[in-house]
Amino acid sequence: MSSPLRIGIAGLGTVGCGTLGIFRHQPELLASRCGRVIEIAGISAKNKNKKRDSDIKGLPWFDTPLAMIDKVDVIVELIGGDGGMARQLVETALRNGKSVVTANKALIAHHGIELARLAEKRNVVLAFEAAVAGGIPIIKALRDGLAANRFRRVIGILNGTCNYILTSMREYHTSFGEALKEAQKLGYAEAEPSFDVDGIDTAHKLAILAGLAYGTAPAIDKVYVEGIRRISLRDMEFAAELGYTIKLLGIAAETEQGILQRVHPCMVAANSPLGAVHGVYNGILAEGDSVGTVFFEGRGAGAGPTASSVVADIMDIARGVAYKPFTLPVENLASLSFSGMENLCCSYYLRLSVTDRPGVLAEVTGILKDEQISLRSFLQHSHQPGETVQIVLTTHETKESAMKKAMTAIGKLESVKEPPHMIRIENL
Repeated sequence: MSSPLRIGIAGLGTVGCGTLGIFRHQPELLASRCGRVIEIAGISAKNKNKKRDSDIKGLPWFDTPLAMIDKVDVIVELIGGDGGMARQLVETALRNGKSVVTANKALIAHHGIELARLAEKRNVVLAFEAAVAGGIPIIKALRDGLAANRFRRVIGILNGTCNYILTSMREYHTSFGEALKEAQKLGYAEAEPSFDVDGIDTAHKLAILAGLAYGTAPAIDKVYVEGIRRISLRDMEFAAELGYTIKLLGIAAETEQGILQRVHPCMVAANSPLGAVHGVYNGILAEGDSVGTVFFEGRGAGAGPTASSVVADIMDIARGVAYKPFTLPVENLASLSFSGMENLCCSYYLRLSVTDRPGVLAEVTGILKDEQISLRSFLQHSHQPGETVQIVLTTHETKESAMKKAMTAIGKLESVKEPPHMIRIENL
């Protein structure tokens, strides 16, 4: 058997402790599967004495992760964030000829290309399977197993926090605020949840997937981002009545105008593969020209699933598997055009709060007609005459630009009492 592969783990939070746990519990299995012992030659975190889920007794401790670089073959960066120590550590390790394994989606989405250049220059590995969808091996699937395909689109539920909140709203008829508080209580959401609920986390992951699917650099600045804060219990109830459920999706698709990357709530058929992904689970659907539609589902976060992907990358390095971070050398990546949301063509759900009086619906449908938007369905629940009522319209496919113009005009009507609320409908 070859000499041990020495690794240094920086960051001992949930994923770091999960990674330690795998090495602690089954070192012989890992060694037998990669033909080489993997040795933990260093660990580092902010607080050595913090109570943790994994025992660190007997492991070499370093007060700064930078001090581990000379002592290891591979740096495992589990600190997080797109700057600060995480970025400094990864850049320094690569410059010093050390391979890097990371679960840091923000770092890869924002700086992945610069880091890939460093890895190529020093002929070392930069691996980030754990950065997207936790334990689902979607990066390996896009890079290797599905490499023969031209992708029409890649669609994913990529954030377990949002999926848990939306699932709770649907199943338990709770408000967004109530579902968020429950997610925080259970540890699924941070005390400051903006990174998740405002779609930023999903956007980072989508940019990475799109780069791999289309052979280009991650373009986080070209991702349209909209979170789930405006989704109400009323929307969930109307969606269920129409046969849909609401999910926060990250979607990358090839269009005539270029690659369109978007993150926003969508209505999807409740019985569709993504519609049936509940709780903290993630799901990813890819459409290839040769393979057709393939679907992946699994836990998208947590100690075990994410650590599973971290360790899989480490094992690849131990086996001597070498690959470019984004499949091709950076200089060979495609320079592609990206499309804006104004070119999106899809169906829409539109909810209005209106005064119940004759002619209101005619005013609304007149505006839609002016923008050449065709109605598909209409809902209005029973009510008392003269009160403010909720009405829901769904449309046939139309352009986003036309829908936005119609919403602006509808919002100015005297009979419309709240800003119109729109959700895109995604056909899977």
